[in-house]
Amino acid sequence: MVDHSVDTSETATKDAGYWSTNIRIIGICLAIWAIVSFGFGIILRPLLSGISVGGADLGFWFAQQGSILVFLALIFFYAWRMNRLDKQYGVDEE
Repeated sequence: MVDHSVDTSETATKDAGYWSTNIRIIGICLAIWAIVSFGFGIILRPLLSGISVGGADLGFWFAQQGSILVFLALIFFYAWRMNRLDKQYGVDEE
C-alpha cells in the first residue's frame, strides 16, 4: 500500500501558493486600474487640469484614453506574469 498523504499535502501547499500569488497579482492590477481610472480621471481631475496633453487637460485624457491604455497594458502584464507563474508551479501548457 502506498501512502499518498505526503503527496496530497504537498499538492495542497503548491495550490495554495499558486492561488495566493494569482489573487495578489489580480488585486495589484485592479488597484492600479482603479487609481488610474477613478483617481486620475475623476477624483484628481481638478488638480490635473493645468497639465496639457494633446490639447486637453491631463485629467480628461486619463478619463478618455489613459485608463483604457493602462487597462490594455495590465492585460498584457497579467498574461506575461501568469505564464511565468504557471512555469514556476509546473502547470504551463508547453
